[in-house]
Amino acid sequence: MGLFSFLKNKFSKKKPETEPSVSTYQKGLEKSRKNFASRLDELSKRYAKINPEYFEELEEILIESDVGVELSIRLCEELLDKASKEGVSDPKTINEMLVDEMFVGYATKGDSIENEIRFQKEGPTVLLVCGVNGVGKTTSIAKLAYRYLHQGKSVLLVAGDTFRAGAVEQLRVWADRLGCPIITGKPDGDPASVAYDGAKYAKDHHIDLMIMDTAGRLQTKANLMQELSKIHRVLSREIEGAPHESFLVVDATTGQNGVLQAKAFKEVTDITGIVITKMDGTSKGGIILSIRDELGVPVRFIGLGEGMEDLQEFDLDKYLYGLLLGDTEHD
Repeated sequence: MGLFSFLKNKFSKKKPETEPSVSTYQKGLEKSRKNFASRLDELSKRYAKINPEYFEELEEILIESDVGVELSIRLCEELLDKASKEGVSDPKTINEMLVDEMFVGYATKGDSIENEIRFQKEGPTVLLVCGVNGVGKTTSIAKLAYRYLHQGKSVLLVAGDTFRAGAVEQLRVWADRLGCPIITGKPDGDPASVAYDGAKYAKDHHIDLMIMDTAGRLQTKANLMQELSKIHRVLSREIEGAPHESFLVVDATTGQNGVLQAKAFKEVTDITGIVITKMDGTSKGGIILSIRDELGVPVRFIGLGEGMEDLQEFDLDKYLYGLLLGDTEHD
């Protein structure tokens, strides 16, 4: 049984109440599915048998769905090679084989796939969150805090973006709503000083998870590198191994610009995971495959709506199902 049939059997009969996250993926990826899956279906109906023109059109669909040029070309080449070896000429079978290739491509690229934050056995676990302004960084921090508070963890927010007007206040509002402590510094102050205060508070109050916001000034790359390096030095001096995780937040609606941003951030700091926001707002759901292929960094969480619980742990099976198959009863 190919992955296409496996996913269909695994999820299509699931009721929303028994597997609510499947329903969240379906709804969150609806725009992408209607664009991507419907174009694939239409393509397979126009060709009785595959030929070079079929693969040219398939490549175009993949690129326009933000899968990325290099990966789109490679996927089509691999499919053509497999079709030739296995004697496959039916376009619908090729579309099913595409699901297999997407899965293997993601699963075998780069770091191991482990989504939940890896908590330290002793002392606070420190998560650094990066990303340019406007990608939904502060909201993602709040949703991550909400997630782990509901798992019984104690959470501290640290407002390290001292440069953007309103960033500290925005995070303070979320801290009040969530009922968790927050450490702030002076406007335009040194973020490393805020990191120090945060680390000290986290240790003194036996905090499980410290989440620190950082400035998203990518246009001053040298300054950003210097700033993040200083934060790293301060944190590691105060808490062994800190920061233990560094997440980069990327807005799905920015498409390939988001991939370029991710590349630029990876050049200045170690990134252990990607948080993709606003997936429900894009009709081009391929950015996840593109980022994984370009950076080798796993997508750890995915934003599929505006609700606090709509920031979901990334699940490759559910993503491919939601992107390519979904539940036709809900479309």
